[in-house]
Amino acid sequence: MPRIQIFDTTLRDGEQSPGVNLNRLEKLEIAKQLERFGVDRMEAGFPASSKGDFEAVKMIADTVKGTSVTALARSVKSDIDAAWDALKGAEYPCVHIFIATSPIHMEYKLQMTPDEVINQAVAMVQYASSKFSQVQWSAEDASRTELPFLAEIIEKVIDAGATVINLPDTVGYATPLEYGNMFKYVRDNVPNVDKAILSCHCHDDLGLAVANSIAAVENGARQIEGTINGIGERAGNASLEELAVAFHIRSDHYPYETNITLNEIKRTSDLVSKLTGMHIQANKAIVGKNAFAHESGIHQDGVLKHAETYEIITPELVGVSSNNLFLGKHSGRHAFNDKVKSMGYDLTDEKLKEAFKSFKLLTDRKKEVTDDDLFTILTEVQTIASAVEKYEVETMQIQYGTNSIPTATVRLTTPDNKTLQEACTGNGSVEALYAALDKLIAEELELVDYQITSVGRGKDALAQSHVQLLVNGEQMNGRGSAQDVIEASANAFMNAVNRYIIQKNMNQA
Repeated sequence: MPRIQIFDTTLRDGEQSPGVNLNRLEKLEIAKQLERFGVDRMEAGFPASSKGDFEAVKMIADTVKGTSVTALARSVKSDIDAAWDALKGAEYPCVHIFIATSPIHMEYKLQMTPDEVINQAVAMVQYASSKFSQVQWSAEDASRTELPFLAEIIEKVIDAGATVINLPDTVGYATPLEYGNMFKYVRDNVPNVDKAILSCHCHDDLGLAVANSIAAVENGARQIEGTINGIGERAGNASLEELAVAFHIRSDHYPYETNITLNEIKRTSDLVSKLTGMHIQANKAIVGKNAFAHESGIHQDGVLKHAETYEIITPELVGVSSNNLFLGKHSGRHAFNDKVKSMGYDLTDEKLKEAFKSFKLLTDRKKEVTDDDLFTILTEVQTIASAVEKYEVETMQIQYGTNSIPTATVRLTTPDNKTLQEACTGNGSVEALYAALDKLIAEELELVDYQITSVGRGKDALAQSHVQLLVNGEQMNGRGSAQDVIEASANAFMNAVNRYIIQKNMNQA
């Protein structure tokens, strides 16, 4: 069967989702999971955009060896140079160059003539080819580009050295018929098209990203670009897990193979959701919590008699398993270490000790520790920097009653080892807590968003909190978990502040 390459852009286009702000450790953790997931290429970032993005791309390129690592670059030499400097340690480095080709983009954004766009694209592909053996070229807004011009520029960039031609539906405007016909036109009208792989990149503004991607494949595309959980700018990108499962389940209609490890879908989805703070809607295909739930009596009766009456995808196929007790209060370090390794985590001795300590604290309060609980602990330990100067809450006390004003008293230590204490009131416990923390922390803070959810079920479930804070005008995401919702809320707030402190120190280093 024809093989479809999977190009993951969760770490680049996905991170451009409003409110998402990943640090280097979080990006690296996602990259390692994407490697396990089986993507052929991962777009690690845009090195020329910032020092932080450059360092993150470099760290991923130096670490990930089983997957091609790609970096985005505009059609300018300095961007291509930055991409090479970040990727030269990668086993399979690839640069992704783009330039707009639609009339509206060329006239109003680039303010360039069509001939100038062709000359710029050809020159930059030639320059990139002198450094990279793999050069992907994208015609930004291809789906609104005049087809004869699109064919002309594609032919010339392939001659210049492009190995992959990406034709994105940048604003999610195309229908499946239109998008598929664009690929057919290119195959029929570009003489040297067989010297490059055709790739599709679809946005979901009209909810057609997955359908458009399949239409592209049916018309000759052999690489699909997308993100985990479909995250991305505006309404997001094509959801890679949906495409992979669709090809598998409907192999009778879509005879295409991918390298995706399907039973890693749930873990990959959960990791991206947790680290980005973007929750998955309950009715989301493949990974939503209701994807395998049946409430209707007729459905329940049918599934009990024969699963395939209403269940075309088994939970096990995508890595969904029951959360049975696996470790308890009396479990030792050896059993814990074995479980950590079986879940795919590779922790340093220091991080392993930290995770075991958190696990033991949880078993003192929670009778049944599930895989989801451990996943939460391990992810936080793996992706949060330790042994650095930061704010830390020493003690906090919250007073609340139906006939009294909620009051929070907090004592914390500052990055310069001073101990401060403050008490504040609020309309609720979290408001009082955050008011006290705001007074104690020197940075200018503004709460943009606050969310609280549970990990798993039951009255002893872990609470998980996500916040968005403006810290000295810079938006930072924070997350925290604990069995108590107030403690989880405090952890998330402090995590956001400390991410700012750590990032500031890294930038000054």
